Amino acid sequence: MADNSSSNAYWKANVRIILISLAIWFACSFGMGIILRPALSGIHIGGADLGFWMAHNGSIYVFLGLIFTYAVLMNRLDREHGVEE
Repeated sequence: MADNSSSNAYWKANVRIILISLAIWFACSFGMGIILRPALSGIHIGGADLGFWMAHNGSIYVFLGLIFTYAVLMNRLDREHGVEE
């Protein structure tokens, strides 16, 4: 029974990490690149306004950062639950 509760806690934490990562990526790509683009037009990065930059480059950089963050968090979670490789 204790093994089942540990397994449930592991997957609950795993799903929470995934949902938070998806929410951050959605906010950066869809939110800043599409919805907030008119409000961000006055801020310039590399010759383009921030909304355009986030739609084309920023969301990719955020995604790459999320990949590395996910790897670090999952390694930590694996160690906590004793399922590391």
